[in-house]
Amino acid sequence: MSKPNIGLIGLGTMGGNLALNIADNGFPIAVYNRTLKTTHAFHSSAGKLADSIFPCDTLEGFVNAIEAPRSIILMVPAGPVVDAQIKALRPLLDKGDLIIDAGNANYHDTNRRALDAENNVENFLGIGVSGGEEGARFGPSIMGGGPKESWDIVAPVLEAISAKYNETPCATWMGEGGAGHFVKMVHNGIEYADMQMIAEAYGIMRDGLGMKAPEISDVFAKWNEGPLKSYLIEISAEVSKVIDEKAGVPILDVILDRAGQKGTGRWTAIEALHLGSPITAIDAAVAARNLSSRLDERAVGQDIFGPAPQAVDPDHMKIDMLEKALLAGKVACYAQGFDMLAAASTEYKWNLPMPDTAKVWREGCIIRSTMLNDMAEALTANPDVNLMFSPFFAKIMKDTNFGLRKVVGYAATAGHPVPALAAGLAYFDMMRTKRSTANMIQAQRDFFGAHSFERLGEEGAHHGPWAGTGSSTDT
Repeated sequence: MSKPNIGLIGLGTMGGNLALNIADNGFPIAVYNRTLKTTHAFHSSAGKLADSIFPCDTLEGFVNAIEAPRSIILMVPAGPVVDAQIKALRPLLDKGDLIIDAGNANYHDTNRRALDAENNVENFLGIGVSGGEEGARFGPSIMGGGPKESWDIVAPVLEAISAKYNETPCATWMGEGGAGHFVKMVHNGIEYADMQMIAEAYGIMRDGLGMKAPEISDVFAKWNEGPLKSYLIEISAEVSKVIDEKAGVPILDVILDRAGQKGTGRWTAIEALHLGSPITAIDAAVAARNLSSRLDERAVGQDIFGPAPQAVDPDHMKIDMLEKALLAGKVACYAQGFDMLAAASTEYKWNLPMPDTAKVWREGCIIRSTMLNDMAEALTANPDVNLMFSPFFAKIMKDTNFGLRKVVGYAATAGHPVPALAAGLAYFDMMRTKRSTANMIQAQRDFFGAHSFERLGEEGAHHGPWAGTGSSTDT
């Protein structure tokens, strides 16, 4: 067999499965891991694909095993490890070789590495890969960033290994520099909010309606046959019905209620603040994960104030109302995510392909859902409009926002926390209010800081009759 044109460094769960995916699609691949034992164990377990995989004992041997111009995928921990790996590779590379960081990098790091590559021998791509272990092995969603000519070199491989929606590859070039990792970051932020809203619906059923996990599983399974059909609803039905072998009860009843996070949701919230882009549902989901870790404090709070009673009236809180609430919240969340992408596209001059972003997410990634195809069509028709205002989703919001309002109202009255759903409702209400209350804020700012305000129907800056009474320049 001829030498491969592509190699991969880092044979952890994601890297190993991605390498198998590449080999399975007919591309010979060289592999290297810092721990030699891991490299050989991976090759030994590759079965019929072993003949297409070239295990290498040294970094020098790895580079020499790949035909120039080389494409080298890094699947190592994000951060300093990536920089160290690039530094180690650089003396071994030839002009035109391509390094591809396929880890969960912060897009600022990707921007920096892309600029650094311009002054060195290698070319550089930063690609977001979503889909977890299964996606890496059988077809992830891939979001590319960097020079278009570099993407075109490796695109045949990435498109071949990606998930497919009606035979269309879920792999797309998003723009220069860190564009791919930025889109992946926003994807993860939406994922946080989507998961939180589902958890809130679960909480209403468990704590508000007194339903047991198997009953809740049936509800999720039914929802997965309708407009909420998605990977996250599907797995919510699955995990809800599993009985723990050790305790003999639903496994959800023995899982500690402390949510982990890798930081990408927090990155999304931070970047949205810099862009002035409101992503209230994602903000609420990040805060909810942070609050979930405060187990002892929450226990003290319940001792002081008591638990929320099972006070949602089943005669008034129907399951279909909860379904509508989740549907409306989901649309609001995605509208915020795409609005943030549009803001970044303008700010960083990326010209992000908004319809293609929705298309890439239709299969392979964690937030894949039936609704994303409708989003792709809406964004194709008008990529500049808020998703909630497109005809298809405007109708959904008209049909479902009352359900969201009722669920949030019931939850607030009973004391059941629904931060992401409530944030989605507040966003919807602000976006449907022609005259907001910000005029009061402007009056306050002018009073204490002489910041001025605009007048209806008049040009220029104005002050109120209180001019000169303020003493602060804050806010």
